[in-house]
Amino acid sequence: MSQLPKQSAERSVPTSADVARLAGVSRATVSYVLNNTAAVRISEPTRRRVRQAAEELGYVPHAAARSLRAGHTRMVLLPTAHAPVGPLYHRFLRELQWALRRLDYTVVQYGSLGLDGDEAARAWAELRPVAVVSLGEVALTAHGVDVLKRSGAKAVITLGPERVEGAHSLVMDQREIGGRAIAHLIGRGYRDIGFLLPEEPGLGLFSRPRLEGATEAALRAGARIEPLPMAYDEESAAALAARWRGLGLDAVYAYNDEHAMLLMRALQDEGVEVPRETAVIGADNLLLGKLLRPRLSTVQIDLVAGRSLAELVDRVVRDPGGEPERHDLMRARVVHRESS
Repeated sequence: MSQLPKQSAERSVPTSADVARLAGVSRATVSYVLNNTAAVRISEPTRRRVRQAAEELGYVPHAAARSLRAGHTRMVLLPTAHAPVGPLYHRFLRELQWALRRLDYTVVQYGSLGLDGDEAARAWAELRPVAVVSLGEVALTAHGVDVLKRSGAKAVITLGPERVEGAHSLVMDQREIGGRAIAHLIGRGYRDIGFLLPEEPGLGLFSRPRLEGATEAALRAGARIEPLPMAYDEESAAALAARWRGLGLDAVYAYNDEHAMLLMRALQDEGVEVPRETAVIGADNLLLGKLLRPRLSTVQIDLVAGRSLAELVDRVVRDPGGEPERHDLMRARVVHRESS
C-alpha cells in the first residue's frame, strides 16, 4: 500500500533577517521601524516597505527580546473589574486602553478576584510590567507599591479616595456623588430619604463612600437617611416596593440609574406615584433615564478622559524619578428632571 509523502506540520518562523532581505534594508532598520524607535530618523517610504514586508511574511517582533534590549517591557497591567460598575466606567476603561495602545503599550488585563493588596502586588510583579494602573478593587499598600517598583514597574497609579505612599493617585471621591444627590433632594423639600444600597459583590467600594457623603449632607440639614439594601433584580425591587409606604420615606437616592429605574418601575407597579409620593434620583446620567416617564433625575459624573490617564502613564514611564502626583479623576453635578 503506497504512502503519501510526509509533510512537515511546522512552518518556519520568519525572522527580522527575512524581513530585511525582502524590504532591502538592514536588520537594524527593521528593528527601528517595528519597535517604533523615535531616536532614529527613517523615511516614511522605508517604514512602509518594512511594514509591508513584515506583514507579507507574518513577522512580529519578539516581545521578550525587545524587553531585554530595552531593559523593561511595554506592558501596562490593568487589573480587571469583577464588579458590575456600569457603562460610564467601562467607557472610561475602553478609552484608556485605546489611548495606551496608540502610545505603543500593550495592555494586559489581570483577573485579581480573591487577592488582597500585597498578594496582588506580588502576582502582578511576576509579569514584570512597566506600569500598573490599579483601579480601586484591590487596596494597594505602600509595601505593595515598593514590590512593584523593585520588580521594574516605573509607574504605579492607584484609584481611590486616599493616596497610597509611593504611587501616583487618581482620587475618585464617591462621597461627592452621594452628597450632591441628597443635597438636591433636600433642596426640593424632602426630609425622609432612602439610600438604595446595591447588594452585588464588589460594589461596596463605590456605594459605601456615597452613603457617607449622603449621610453627611443629611446631618447638616437635619434630614433622615435610611439605608435600603436591594439586589439588581425584579424580585428584590418588588419586595422593597411592597413595603415602601410603611417606611415613611418621601424620596430615594439609588446607587446608580440602573438601580433607580428598576426601583421606580417597582414603585409604580405598587401604585406609588413618582414624584408625588416619592421622589427618585440616580447617578450616571444614562440615556435610558431620559426615556422614562417621569424622566429620571440623576447625578452626572464627568470622568477625566482616558487619554489623559494614558498620557500620565507614558510621562511617568519616561521620567519615573518625579514626586508622586495627585489628580482628581471626576466631577459630579445634578441633572434635575421630572422624577424629583
